[in-house]
Amino acid sequence: MIGNQPAAADAARESHNGAEESNPYYIQATTPSADEHRLVLKQGDTFGVYDHYGDIRVTGLGELGLYHEGTRYLSGLSLRLVNSPALFLSSTVKEENDLIAVDLTNPDVSAGDRIVVPHGALHIYRTIMLWHGVSYDLIRFTNYGTSRVELPVTVTFEADYADIFEVRGTRRKERGRLLQPQIDGNTIVLSYMGLDGVVRRTQIRFDPAPRALSDQRARFDLSLEPGRELNVGITIACERGRGPLTILAHDQAAQASAARLQLAREAACHVDSSSEPFDAWVHRAVADLQMMTTDTKAGPYPYAGVPWFNTPFGRDGLLTALMCLWLAPDMAKGVLGYLAATQAESVVPLQDAEPGKILHETRDGEMAALGEIPFGRYYGSVDATPLFVWLAGAYFERTTDLPFIESIWPNLERAIEWIDRYGDRDGDGFVEYYRQSPTGLTQQGWKDSWDSVFHADGTLAEGPIALCEVQGYVFAAKRAAAALADALGRHDEASVWRKQADELRERFEQSFWLEDLGTYALALDGRKRPCRVRTSNPGHCLLTGIADGTRAHRVARTLLAPESFSGWGVRTVASSEARYNPMSYHDGSVWPHDNALIAGGLARHGIKEGAIRILNSFFEASLFLDLHRLPELFCGFVRRPGEGPTLYPVACSPQSWSAAAVFMMLQACLGLTIDAGRSLITFHYPQLPPFLKEMHIRNLKIADATIDLQLLRHGHDVGINVPRRQGHVEIHMIK
Repeated sequence: MIGNQPAAADAARESHNGAEESNPYYIQATTPSADEHRLVLKQGDTFGVYDHYGDIRVTGLGELGLYHEGTRYLSGLSLRLVNSPALFLSSTVKEENDLIAVDLTNPDVSAGDRIVVPHGALHIYRTIMLWHGVSYDLIRFTNYGTSRVELPVTVTFEADYADIFEVRGTRRKERGRLLQPQIDGNTIVLSYMGLDGVVRRTQIRFDPAPRALSDQRARFDLSLEPGRELNVGITIACERGRGPLTILAHDQAAQASAARLQLAREAACHVDSSSEPFDAWVHRAVADLQMMTTDTKAGPYPYAGVPWFNTPFGRDGLLTALMCLWLAPDMAKGVLGYLAATQAESVVPLQDAEPGKILHETRDGEMAALGEIPFGRYYGSVDATPLFVWLAGAYFERTTDLPFIESIWPNLERAIEWIDRYGDRDGDGFVEYYRQSPTGLTQQGWKDSWDSVFHADGTLAEGPIALCEVQGYVFAAKRAAAALADALGRHDEASVWRKQADELRERFEQSFWLEDLGTYALALDGRKRPCRVRTSNPGHCLLTGIADGTRAHRVARTLLAPESFSGWGVRTVASSEARYNPMSYHDGSVWPHDNALIAGGLARHGIKEGAIRILNSFFEASLFLDLHRLPELFCGFVRRPGEGPTLYPVACSPQSWSAAAVFMMLQACLGLTIDAGRSLITFHYPQLPPFLKEMHIRNLKIADATIDLQLLRHGHDVGINVPRRQGHVEIHMIK
């Protein structure tokens, strides 16, 4: 009834109304975007977001553009025939994510009452690719008509040099200045002098030279006989104060990109199955991870997501690498190396930095350089540091790469010291967070929305806050550190860390378990009061091993109950809770990576039917999604028959840990573990979902061995064949 709304509705309304005021980095959703067909490319530190024409225009959230190192170098790019858009036929991103392909044709072109070019006479095939800071746009015009086609073709362009945070909605008091465009023959250079003293340039080159070129427009006079074609190339180079980039010919750039993809394919482990739709999901996930992964000095690093998070994030990179570890351990090595190199060395309150703490995120744009945002190098994550140690232990078990572990051992020791000294602020044995930077993140777990941690009545929890999953990460980190210490002959340290892990588990059960709710508390607030709400966070505790085995089954029932499980996956917050809102970022939505970790936790405790249910739900969701790509999140509405999941308006897509989710879900269902020290692959009670009769894992590498596996489902049982084995590796199956 109007005028008598429940508390949950009041809390949700407060959450919505206060979002921008409470979070200066709130991503504004001012116009619809969920129905916009966006085309996304990324290569290295450059990415582009285009409409279905391959154009860049103001639409949706205004996020379209060509970006480089945190700045939009091109904010407008449109192809026009006689000052009108072409007719759209189709567009897609190729399966390998290396090329956008767009098919267009001409509308009817009239002169007075006479049609001089009938629609469909001209085919326009447009391709866009990125390579080393340069966009290569090739437009091929082909005349399929019976008479000559003569028409003016224009390409309009502009560059606003907006920082990515400006695009997200953050307002600046002052900006730099646009410089006078420089035109030289077939090339125009647009420039911007930033307040950081850096000149950013957009060099646009046309081939062939246009008939006319101005500061916002290039004009071509197209004249094609029947059956003839013309190629127009547009190269757009993003230059940042360091001199010009190397610009290749279109075919050279295409060859270099293809060669890189071929090398990646040859080295990778491949998963395919008896289901073409499932393979489409897996192959898109592989392609997204390859696209999102950037080569750094330390090795490959999966950037978090496009468009808002195209940069290294500590938590995202660590969890992505963990989910892919069984088939792509090199990613974990790159992530660990990068985060070791950027580990905090001193107390810097404005960056929420403390000695030994692992990076939350880093940014390269003008606002970061000026300190207008704290994210140039920012450490406001409570969980990245224990995740760093946990991943190091898992990486060693997967590879036995002791020399690398020795190289980052000082970083691991400093991370453990941060956990004990700075992480446990009040000495109660739990790791808490409390923001030091006045402009940093209020909430510093993975659910970092300002309103994501609350009590049963919807009241926001006051810090310092100890999240339940963070205690699980610390438990896993201490166990991992002990195993690594033993491998290095540091047995005294190993003994201490194992004892600390056991003690933490006891304290955790005493302080976090909620008997009446059948789950663990979301968090303890600053007064050690438990946040008595049903959330997805305890699912992570199942994966880390901190949860009691008997209680794990009760947590599973809570997670899979209708209040928590939407039909598409486990919600971040159950529908029974005060702040539940299925359209919120963290208070009722469904996240693929969150569900993958939950599936891993369920499988760890033998609850395979839960893991299968999660995998099956996300597979079915992929059938409704563009390119079979799982976005960062979707809304938590209950599943409706015959409909797909409801999209979230500002979700990143692609998102690395969403792409990686399928691999941890598969690992959970198969009960797959790899012990490289014993050259052993173990399958614990393996199961395949009902829609898969057969699955192949090809080119799986363990130490110096390589193996292909064939898994066959027989009812509820799974059999394993070994078509190829090079080197020594054993297969064990536990049923």
